[in-house]
Amino acid sequence: MRLDKFLKVSRLIKRRTVANAVSDLGRVLVNGNPAKPAKQLKVGDIIEIEYSNRVEKVEVLVIPQGNVSIQEADTLYRVI
Repeated sequence: MRLDKFLKVSRLIKRRTVANAVSDLGRVLVNGNPAKPAKQLKVGDIIEIEYSNRVEKVEVLVIPQGNVSIQEADTLYRVI
């Protein structure tokens, strides 16, 4: 699954267009490297998102097939 879609489906970032913009600015790292929105994720990848006042670091646990309910969104990743 693409990075921007995972960020939206997991609700780490609310909108896919915002996820694209943040990735293009270099504020999203996958396994320590700046990542483009089209980066393909796999289970075990570490995502770091730089917000204005904090950095959130998560590990990908599940790659979903399509959309996910709000209740299931937080099961896709683990905060490190």
